[in-house]
Amino acid sequence: MLPMKSRYALKALVYLAQHLGEGPVLISTVAEAEGIPRKFLEAILLELRNSGILTSRRGKNGGYSLLAKPEDVLLGEVFRVLTGPLAPLPCLSKTAYQRCGDCKDETHCAVRVLLADVHNATLKILDHTTLADLVEKVRDPSATMAAFEAYMGANI
Repeated sequence: MLPMKSRYALKALVYLAQHLGEGPVLISTVAEAEGIPRKFLEAILLELRNSGILTSRRGKNGGYSLLAKPEDVLLGEVFRVLTGPLAPLPCLSKTAYQRCGDCKDETHCAVRVLLADVHNATLKILDHTTLADLVEKVRDPSATMAAFEAYMGANI
């Protein structure tokens, strides 16, 4: 399951991208519009600011805004900032590799072989999908949902 932190971050980033060019957006505005607890959102946005994804301005006309264009923000990088390595097993991580304590042979480990395919598919999506792509999918979710429903219907 996707952690709430990541879910809220995606909602906030999409909101900020949809309001790009309108100036900084208040935390309270994003929190209310997206149904995110304000204190939790503050921590998330601060983390995204510290990583260079967002910028902020204090004062009367302050708030948060994207530092880069939505088409330059890869979702894989957002997830790495928020949750760390994307690998489902430490032995699959390129940045935080560790051998699994219960594994006798990584090469023939059934769990690793299966999850390597899952991990590669996830990376292919997250490292090639931008915030702009996500905004577009949110604007017209019918194609994404139709593909999902076709997949589910074929695999039930």
